[in-house]
Amino acid sequence: MKKHNAFKVAFILVAVVGLLAACGEKSQEDVVAKLQETTEDLDGYKATAEMAMNTGSEEQTFAIDVWFQKDNKYRVKLENGMDQQESQIILKNDDGVFVLTPALDKSFKFQTEWPDNSSQPYLFQSLVTDVVNDPEATFESTDNHYVFKTKTNYQSNNNLPFQEVYFDKDAFTPAMVKVLDKDGNALVNVTFSNFELDPTFAEDDFSMEKNMEGAGNNGEESSATEDVEASGSVTDDLMVVYPQFTAGAENTSKREVEMEDGARVILTFEGEKNFTLVEEKKLTENVMSQPLEVNGEIINLGNTIGALEDNTLQWTFGGVDYTLASDELTKEEMIQVAQSVQGQVVK
Repeated sequence: MKKHNAFKVAFILVAVVGLLAACGEKSQEDVVAKLQETTEDLDGYKATAEMAMNTGSEEQTFAIDVWFQKDNKYRVKLENGMDQQESQIILKNDDGVFVLTPALDKSFKFQTEWPDNSSQPYLFQSLVTDVVNDPEATFESTDNHYVFKTKTNYQSNNNLPFQEVYFDKDAFTPAMVKVLDKDGNALVNVTFSNFELDPTFAEDDFSMEKNMEGAGNNGEESSATEDVEASGSVTDDLMVVYPQFTAGAENTSKREVEMEDGARVILTFEGEKNFTLVEEKKLTENVMSQPLEVNGEIINLGNTIGALEDNTLQWTFGGVDYTLASDELTKEEMIQVAQSVQGQVVK
């Protein structure tokens, strides 16, 4: 009889523990509310992540440092794993939105609503916004994460319509993001290794001047009007790079143009959809020049960040300026062409 009573007591205890555990599990609505509360109460954060992109012909890996301070200030540093000289910074402060390449002394100023105008897989607020704005978002609770599958909002790329977002169960901060294509393949993976809430910032951490320090000379001081001279002949150094994706067009002409301060090659492609690709390398660069103003979108091309304005996509990689122009390519096709400009090289 005592054994029977002991068994009943044990059974009741197990049932109660199970019930309490079930009661303690947060619902999708609870988690969404907590995520909104966390982002709304933020004074700032610093995050470190790695982003792997498989949207081009080969995988590109970035180390990412994200800083956010309330009053809408952002600093996102993307460091290319293949070439640290190609590191770029997306900066938002009271003066506007900028894309900086300090090592090359290049800067663009964008007339844009970034980051609110598109999904951003490495920004906390953007991820929470995507979760909140998708009434069809799915939800799963694992041992360590709350996982949402949501629609994305990439204005210039419909090839990445979904994402899986993993939030840490204790801190309610992003842990991992998988951006998916239409077939459910993860083409972009962001893995956060550190996330610090409400850190301390220096007064000038979000200034353009501080983030462009050492521009054009790898940290050595120089005059604001000094020209930095490249080594060797630019004509010899400029390598013609052909895109692997051409949207059904073929290269019909290649025109080389000698310039006073460098060299330019103009590639014309004709076929189903026509486009022109201009590749240019300059002999001299103006240190600390004013930002080039762009009324367009910030585009992550995998190996670099580009500027998409009307029918033109511009970017810089390996010290070469690229301009892709077409009245016939869609935005998605322009991005695909640009991402594939790492194919056969002819000197």
